[in-house]
Amino acid sequence: MGAGDTVARLLREEGACVLATLIRVTGDIDLAQDAVQDAVVRALERWPRDGVPDNPRAWLTVTAKRRAIDVIRREARRADKEAEAVSLLDPVPEPAEVVRDDLLRLVFTCCHPALSTEAQVAIALRTLGGLSTAEVARGLMVPEATMAKRLTRAKQKIAQARIPYRVPAAEELPGRLKGVAATIYLIFNEGYAAGAGEHLVRVALSAQAIRLARLLAGLMPDEPTVLGLLALLLLNDARRGARLDDRGRPVLLPDQDRTRWDAAAIKEGVELVGTALRRTPDRPDPYVVQAAIAACHALAPSYADTDWDAVISWYDVLLTVQDTPVIRLNRAVAVAERDGPEAGLALAEDIGDLTAYPWWHATRAELLHRMGRASEARAAYEQALTLGMNDPQSEHLRRRLTELPT
Repeated sequence: MGAGDTVARLLREEGACVLATLIRVTGDIDLAQDAVQDAVVRALERWPRDGVPDNPRAWLTVTAKRRAIDVIRREARRADKEAEAVSLLDPVPEPAEVVRDDLLRLVFTCCHPALSTEAQVAIALRTLGGLSTAEVARGLMVPEATMAKRLTRAKQKIAQARIPYRVPAAEELPGRLKGVAATIYLIFNEGYAAGAGEHLVRVALSAQAIRLARLLAGLMPDEPTVLGLLALLLLNDARRGARLDDRGRPVLLPDQDRTRWDAAAIKEGVELVGTALRRTPDRPDPYVVQAAIAACHALAPSYADTDWDAVISWYDVLLTVQDTPVIRLNRAVAVAERDGPEAGLALAEDIGDLTAYPWWHATRAELLHRMGRASEARAAYEQALTLGMNDPQSEHLRRRLTELPT
């Protein structure tokens, strides 16, 4: 692997961690992003000549930190700026009880209650996940221009309010949990099924989300939301080994070889679901309920043996606490499996606000395909393809198009 490939892989796998460290030591998102980018450029210049360092992540971190110091010193020769630069060279020791994970610090910083939940999740995804503004907008189902403005306002508010880069005290954790959980969940989703690009799965991104969920569970071990989130991620990720064929093409759930699923991850996830359900006897938690649905799939010995009554029942519970168009679409798919494509299609077509969502069109296309309504299915497949998805998913839909009678 060449130096350029090494840099690209490193950025995909550990770029967020390097950036999180720089944000902590500089307290400035824009400065940190610029410094990390400069470090990457320097690596591309030097590594082909000098060789890849033994610890590329540490090299990038040190180089970016030095770049940030240079920028601060050049910005002004005022005493306060010079002191700020010196402090980066010799930072004040932090209390022993502070969690030693810069990425987790940054999650909590982004999810400060001074920001709206939407802004919390948006800036965390953009910064932590390394997602583009377009990818963040797609994940949160808003126009890209709207997302760009939201990100700018969020960064300005962090700077103006002087929000500290730290893990908050125990009593502050519950107030930030909603945004933190949503961020980790959406980072995982982008790793589980990339919104664009040549790969279906971004393994490093989903692994990072699971790592963060475990850290969060260590901080809040009795919180049902955290247990449900970790269970949901583990149960979904357990299927990763069976989701692609030997040519990198998607293998849909009905066709997956379940012997290739990760039995240890399923066992851990199911146990976490049981614990979380016992802690939510009165009011369901959205992550716990979604994990229960995932457990229904994980425990079924085959697709034909899936307990669709249980799946639909859990969706009904989920809708009592999180009634969204996407969840209604997922329930419609489950109904189609139990009651037939006509029943599922009727429910899908009754859902509003999803005309810009490619998977609404793809779902309609698939159900119409099964019903033999070829011309309508073709139009729906073609509409889905215009709305953006990753290359393997697009290829799958094009193959389905070729299977339609002319």
